[in-house]
Amino acid sequence: MTEHNLPPNIDKIFDDNSTPEAVFSALLPTLGEMLQCDRIFLYLRDPHTRLGKVPYYWLRTPEYPKIFDSTWNKEPESLPKEDPLFAAALRTDPSVFVEDVETADPSVVNKSFEQREFGHRALVHAHLCQDGHMWGILQPCVFGQPRVWTEEEHSIITALTEKLAPLAVAYVQSNKPDGA
Repeated sequence: MTEHNLPPNIDKIFDDNSTPEAVFSALLPTLGEMLQCDRIFLYLRDPHTRLGKVPYYWLRTPEYPKIFDSTWNKEPESLPKEDPLFAAALRTDPSVFVEDVETADPSVVNKSFEQREFGHRALVHAHLCQDGHMWGILQPCVFGQPRVWTEEEHSIITALTEKLAPLAVAYVQSNKPDGA
């Protein structure tokens, strides 16, 4: 697999589905199984209004906390200060791979925020950015133990964010939040 190629089963999802909604629905369970993670959710947002929602998620088993909100909500003003991962996404920095929330650098991860809001132990904070704006975050995660993310997984996430960013934009623009 070259640096920006996706595995065939992921490429097939993009080939077989014509709408962002269909891609997102098919992608999360396939990616969850491929990455052997416990939960994945997709946060989508309008960078101009700062309204966002989590319309797509996948859980390995029902024991893991569900992150889902189908209504558009204003992002708290304090979020970039409280969550360095969100601040990095807003800056359109590269995606962040956190192997252990417990031991991560506090300038990268706010441990208490992650524990309170999400409960995971390891995660990928994959930034869906286009034209200098963050349009979404794809977040695969693992509970209960640290996780080393492989070079291949880094490559898959990098390629995936490139393909998902235009779909995130299309989704937001076709499902305009109130006030947009």
